[in-house]
Amino acid sequence: MAINTIDELINFAEKQNQKISTIVKEQKAKEQGLSEKELTDKMMKFYEVMKQAADRGTSKEVSSISGITGGEGYKLWQAAKKGLSGFNILKASARAMAVSNVNASMGKIVAAPTAGSCGIIPGAIVTAAEELKKRDEEVVDALFTAAAVGEIIAKNATLAGAEGGCQAECGSASAMATAAVVELAGGSPRQVGHAVAFALKAVMGMVCDPVAGLVEVPCVKRNGMGAAQALLAADMALAGIKSVIPPDEVIKAMAQVGRALPGELKETARGGLAVTPTGKKIKEKVFEKQ
Repeated sequence: MAINTIDELINFAEKQNQKISTIVKEQKAKEQGLSEKELTDKMMKFYEVMKQAADRGTSKEVSSISGITGGEGYKLWQAAKKGLSGFNILKASARAMAVSNVNASMGKIVAAPTAGSCGIIPGAIVTAAEELKKRDEEVVDALFTAAAVGEIIAKNATLAGAEGGCQAECGSASAMATAAVVELAGGSPRQVGHAVAFALKAVMGMVCDPVAGLVEVPCVKRNGMGAAQALLAADMALAGIKSVIPPDEVIKAMAQVGRALPGELKETARGGLAVTPTGKKIKEKVFEKQ
């Protein structure tokens, strides 16, 4: 995509008086030599996979291959109606963990932006679409906005936990999800930018410390948190709250923080939760099985 910053994206959309997704589809179609319908059909297939994974993980307990995690999405789904956090937050979190459960079971997911953060976008967007009564075609359009945000973060920072910590994976997924939700809810391109900044700032400095090197602990639950955060960031932006620090500066700050993190906290399983007494025991058990 020729656009390199969130500010450029917002200004272009405002100048054209279009939604961000509209200009992204136009640009992508030109760049890839495809029609907008072909691009939309492709995105629809991704969305179908997201929904199927969320449905699978909330309709039954799905366990990981390692046996470390499993059933988190199903359990929260069952408890959603009586929870304290609000029905939509709990449904989004349940769906996000459900998709992560499917990923850990080696099931089919969309790694958007990575497999470790694969639950956040579907958790937030499926729940928002349900609440807003949006058609699948409208959701798919909003996913182009999410994709554009992810591409800009990748250009100016990173999406990899191994390079920037979990802020780069779950944080970026949450930023992408909230961008899509704001647009789906009728928010302006500038509100999309504020929501992106809110989501990233909330997890600035988050380390990547997978127990036994597997994308399960703490990743599954962080997906649940990331989806809830995406909805809250969207609501804040839609309420008219503005980020004091512009989203592009937040992205650059995230990149700087990621570079400053020690190697032990960047997906190496040599720091954080991975080296707690329990984390070490789990690692021994997992490798004994192998």
